[in-house]
Parts: sequence; structure tokens; C-alpha cells
Amino acid sequence: MNRRSWGAWLGRVAVSAGLAGAHASLAASEPAIGQFELKGLEAEAGNAEFQSQNAWSFGQPRRRFEGVSGDTVYDDNSVTRQRHALEIEASLTNFFRMRVGIEYEKERVDDPVSPALADSFDSLQLQEVALEGVVILKPIPDEGGLGFGLLSEFEHPLGAGELNSILFGPIIGARQGAWSALLNVMFIKHFGAGERTDDGLERDDKWDIGYATQIKYDFNPAWALALEGYGTFDRIGNSGRPDEAAILFGDHDQHRAGPVIYHEWRVGGDARATLVGNGSRSIVKAAAVDDDGDGKGRAGDDDDEGVLLRLGTGLLFGLNENTPQTTLKLSLEAEF
Repeated sequence: MNRRSWGAWLGRVAVSAGLAGAHASLAASEPAIGQFELKGLEAEAGNAEFQSQNAWSFGQPRRRFEGVSGDTVYDDNSVTRQRHALEIEASLTNFFRMRVGIEYEKERVDDPVSPALADSFDSLQLQEVALEGVVILKPIPDEGGLGFGLLSEFEHPLGAGELNSILFGPIIGARQGAWSALLNVMFIKHFGAGERTDDGLERDDKWDIGYATQIKYDFNPAWALALEGYGTFDRIGNSGRPDEAAILFGDHDQHRAGPVIYHEWRVGGDARATLVGNGSRSIVKAAAVDDDGDGKGRAGDDDDEGVLLRLGTGLLFGLNENTPQTTLKLSLEAEF
């Protein structure tokens, strides 16, 4: 998007968002901001990206419940049948980028009226908005090696009485030849507007740890295969104030892993694809065709042609009893 006006870019983003909204209505569901997505170490000032991150889970763990003093208490394991996110990301400099997003979810009913409905789900609803920032401290060198960065994100749920979350932690990336690896570690603090104890203290303002990891092999500039893993360790130590359900049934770690295939192509412009690797994904940059016929191309024209599209899909398998047996991941990104 270098040397293009922000006004022109915003027009294209509006068109893309409209198409994404049409897709969401046809799919009948879509949410995302705690999506199965890795944060990489790439940023190029002026670039922008529209993203649609989607997941469908199958083989949900059955909900546990227990009668206590005439009431029924249900476990509070986070179970979602569908999640879809729509996000816009912009690189403000070569070392800092920001993202805003909204998330839709089809969640398990929080407080069912009877045990017979313990495993029923709500309709797809807008659940959350989020703001994210990534600082690249050390980009991965073009010739390969290690890179480092920092991630921070604020998540605000739209439901009454639900806790906000702030996430922060390191991004570590590496690349050698066609192989690359990426690790995100996130410390997660829950706070604000939640349920309160009898003495007025907020519950459950706990700390969690989340992670996302990837090992990827690039077959060529257009195709790559990755092994990815995602998970959360629910509650660090004795942090927070567990509610009745957490006391009865404990906390709920979740872990998933599985293969994901990625395909990239460029739409529009007179360009040929060349591979430019980075820690999280192999970006296909467009190398402008040389009008002078010397076969060398021209520096500075490598990212002005067309829109780069990136499609990822794969299956993530649950690794413990708290996690759905299978999750289908589908992502579509458009880079301007």
C-alpha cells in the first residue's frame, strides 16, 4: 500500500468488509478475537490487512453439574460451537502495528433453566471487541535466524457482568531455509465489571497463561504446511477468587494441536510472485514486471500491485477432556 492514499485504501477496506459481512450472514455464524491465530514479526509502514478468522468445534465435552442447597451448579468450562472474527490491521511503522476486531460466538448456555439443557447452545451473537498492538523488537533476518517482539491486547466482552481481559507477552520467531517456527506466550489478566463476592470484592480476577505455536514448511511461494498448537492454562497458582463452580469442578485447561495448510495468491496488478519468508507465514510479495525488459525488476515496486490473499484451513484435535475433540480452522486475509 506504499505510495497509495489512505483514502483509497479505506475505500477498498469498506468493500472488503461489506463482502465479509455478506459472507457472515450466509454462513449464519462468525466470531473471533481469541481465535486460533498466531502473531508474527512482520510490519511494513503503510500496509493494511483485512482478516476473517473462523472456527467450528465438534465433539464438545459434556457439562458437569451438581445440586447444591436446592440449586443446580454447572461447570464453567468455556465451550463454543462457532467462533468468527472480523479484524482490520494496520502497520504504523516498520516496528509497530495495531489491530481492531469484533468477535461473534455461539456459546454454550451460561445458566440453563434445567439440567436437560446443560449442553444446549445460544444463538450466534456479537460477544466481544478487542484492540491489539505488536512491537517488533528484532525482525527475523532475511537470511534466517531469530526474531523477537511483544504482544499486548485488550478484550472487552459485551455481555453484562463479564470480565475484561488484558493479554501481554513475548513473540519468538525463527527461520532457516524453508522451515520456520513461531511461539506466542500470553499472560492473561481478567478484571473489571464482573461478579462480586459478599464482601464486595471482584470475582474472579484471576491470571491465566495462553500459548500459540507453529512449525511450518514452505513448499513453494504459494503453498505451506504447518503443525500448530493452541492452549490455555486456566488460573495461575491461587490467583483470583474462584466461584462456586470453580470450587466444585476445578479449572479447565484446554489444549489443541493439528495440521494447517496455507495458500497465498495475488489478485490484480501485473506481477509475478516471489517468496519472502517471515516468522509466522511466508508472504508472497509481488515483484513488478520489468517494463524495460532487463529481467531485473525495479526496487520499490514490490508491493504496489494488487491484493495479496492468504487462505488457511486445518483440523485441530483436542488433547484433554476439557477440549472439543475436533476444531475446524478457516482463515482468510487480504493484504493491501
